[in-house]
Amino acid sequence: MIELGLSRISRLLQQTPLSWKAIHIAGTNGKGSISAYLSHLLTTGGVRCGRFTSPHLIDRWDCITIDERVVQESLFRQIEARVKLRDQTLGIGASEFELLTATAFEIFNHEQVEVGVVEVGMGGRLDATNILNNVLVSVIAKIGLDHQAFLGNTIEEIAREKAGILKPGVFCVVDGTNCVEATEAIKHRARELGLDAIPVYPDEPDRQLPSLTRLFGKLDLQTHQKANMSCAAAALKAVLPQVRPGLDVDTFIPHLASVEWPGRLQSITLEPLATRKEPVLLDGAHNAQSAEVLGEYVNRKLRVSGNNVTWVIAASHGKDIRPLFHSIIEPGDDVATTSFGPVDGMPWVKAADPDDLSSCVLDIQGIGKVQSFKDDTVGAIDWACSRADGKPLVIAGSLYLVSDVLRYLRAAKSG
Repeated sequence: MIELGLSRISRLLQQTPLSWKAIHIAGTNGKGSISAYLSHLLTTGGVRCGRFTSPHLIDRWDCITIDERVVQESLFRQIEARVKLRDQTLGIGASEFELLTATAFEIFNHEQVEVGVVEVGMGGRLDATNILNNVLVSVIAKIGLDHQAFLGNTIEEIAREKAGILKPGVFCVVDGTNCVEATEAIKHRARELGLDAIPVYPDEPDRQLPSLTRLFGKLDLQTHQKANMSCAAAALKAVLPQVRPGLDVDTFIPHLASVEWPGRLQSITLEPLATRKEPVLLDGAHNAQSAEVLGEYVNRKLRVSGNNVTWVIAASHGKDIRPLFHSIIEPGDDVATTSFGPVDGMPWVKAADPDDLSSCVLDIQGIGKVQSFKDDTVGAIDWACSRADGKPLVIAGSLYLVSDVLRYLRAAKSG
């Protein structure tokens, strides 16, 4: 169950002063990538760095890393047990995410990290991570419509919630590609706090960071990737002098090229889970904005020479699936609909009915073959591999579906 608010996390961490400084990142899309970029750059610069993102990808503890390595399961379970015992003893009744947040923060203490890169779970103002009072820089990534039941029905309302992470005296970086409504809401909150919210633009890289311009010229990047890298570079520029005075920020920027963020435009091979030898695109796009990014990539990279695309899709229950899938699936495409399994530590997350997904996709005029597979994701993949016959295949619609696929693939390789 999702319960926003800071009272429970405050009690959980009341006797646990945080021994590290934080970079706090909010947004609808891109905050995970920015977190990955910053963690990589800081670690490269010799700063002991922790990273906390959500949701987890394969295992519940892989959302916490120390110097780019997933925390050991034994340490995670040890500290999680301590946090849960405190919750029970004090009768706090913390949510699963609050328990996870407290666990991550205490692991950072235990591991003596210098900087923790912390991604907001949902919103910002009332998110458990907003208990942070030791923030070096705040970052607000791209904002779109998501979690409206909790955050508001307009971009402006959602942006106000995201801007709730801003704190007096703390430098703020904002993705300049945000729409006017989001930008104005963020600027308004910044003015209330006496802050400058500095927008960064992917088409106008920082002149003090010439390596960023060179990187953009060398790599084939989409606009959102440049925007996320620009936000990370601006945040690093603000943070590094505070933790490693004298280091030249610009020398670290080329390392952005080697960062991989699993589940986002990720190319994988399905063997031995399936017989297909050709690569498959795996992407956790789960809202209209991220689907637009995926659609642009698929059109540019996969729909060459008139190729149709075969899809395996799932979605979370309650999502507005029409704008999600109608923006990426085109006439002539084949589609397998399925559902993801239970999400460890997030029992409230349920999958949409694959039959409902099929009905939605069948509304696309000229659509190819559509097949529902209920909870048989492996069966959906086998069918899709057969239909694609070596041509483009994309698995998308939910990070939880991505997680299941990677988990099945790991089990197939180890079995």
